[in-house]
Amino acid sequence: MRALPRSEFPLLAASPRLVYLDSAATTQKPRVVLDAIRAFYENDNANPHRGAYELSVRATQRYHDARARVAAFLGVRDSDCVIFTRGTTESLNLVASSWGRANVGAGDEIVVTAAEHHANFVPWQQLALEKKARLRICELEPDGSIDLDRLRALLGSRTSVVAFPYVSNVLGTIAPVREIVDLAHGVGAIAVCDGAQAAPHLSVCVDDLGVDFFAASGHKMLGPMGIGVLVGRRDLLDAMPPYMTGGDMIEFVEDDRSTWNRLPHKFEAGTPNAAGAVGLAAAADLLQRIGMDAVRAHERGLVGSAYRRLAAIEGVRIYGPAPEHRSGVLSFNVGDVHPHDLATILDSYHVCIRAGHHCAQPLMRRLGVSATARASFYLYNDDADVDALVNGVMAAREMFSRVGA
Repeated sequence: MRALPRSEFPLLAASPRLVYLDSAATTQKPRVVLDAIRAFYENDNANPHRGAYELSVRATQRYHDARARVAAFLGVRDSDCVIFTRGTTESLNLVASSWGRANVGAGDEIVVTAAEHHANFVPWQQLALEKKARLRICELEPDGSIDLDRLRALLGSRTSVVAFPYVSNVLGTIAPVREIVDLAHGVGAIAVCDGAQAAPHLSVCVDDLGVDFFAASGHKMLGPMGIGVLVGRRDLLDAMPPYMTGGDMIEFVEDDRSTWNRLPHKFEAGTPNAAGAVGLAAAADLLQRIGMDAVRAHERGLVGSAYRRLAAIEGVRIYGPAPEHRSGVLSFNVGDVHPHDLATILDSYHVCIRAGHHCAQPLMRRLGVSATARASFYLYNDDADVDALVNGVMAAREMFSRVGA
């Protein structure tokens, strides 16, 4: 596929010189998503589930229609098992808090990988501390991939959870999900997949993956901020206590006890982000029309070109696997240039990249750095954006060479 035209993205159209290479943090929003959100507020705005009048019924229908479309995009047949949350972080906290507190006990073991985003590390770390369970960390291969033999060696009869990222937000490494799930289930553990960097870039069918929980964020896949999903196995969700209480998540409230609504309402306390859900559904529809295989092929071309050209620059160190084994993420450092300085210089060339620890400090320690620069590509980037990145890095390297001379 060719890059989507910048004219489809109002912010990019209004800033023709901008080279946006920070889509792993958040993507730009296409016109169809912005139009869908505006149309909801202009035509259908009411509180879903709260009124018997026509407008509220219409808002409710729009909200649940959005759920069905997102479920279809993610390959989930039972759309009631798609819970709208604020994003991946809330989804994973929900699982750790609700399922974890009810099912993890003293002496149990929780396995995570060294590649986790904090959102899939800290909730499990805190649960382990609370429950006096043991947090075990699966170290990575030198290229950042998950070694299944090493993971297998960590698992045992006390393992209750295996949490892992589908795609590393730092290295772009793509995990062998089905194999990890089989290993987890083989010892009776649940498999929790952080899909934040997978859903926007790969063809994902959650049902076929076999994971017990899958989390994703809307704003990383062309949708609005503040909306995401948790997909869970129905039997697990049915058995879990609610994460928050209030609003339409109740069935009956007695003076001294309450019972809970059915799925998905049990986990959607308060007024839902209906406009966000509608916007996310519009994003999912657009990605389906384009085809996720085409998205993947487009990103592989860009990241492969950027990888080869950056690697040829003296002093550039790229972290993670070869281009064919990564998503559209490229983390690197340039000699002694601090990533924050590099990002500032690139910004002067209108190139937006991320610099820092990328909410993955355990991984940074294993890489032996405090921070990296990160360029991340998406379907609105093209070869000219790669040129701008490479030229900016070369200019920064030249600038710091003169300073150090």
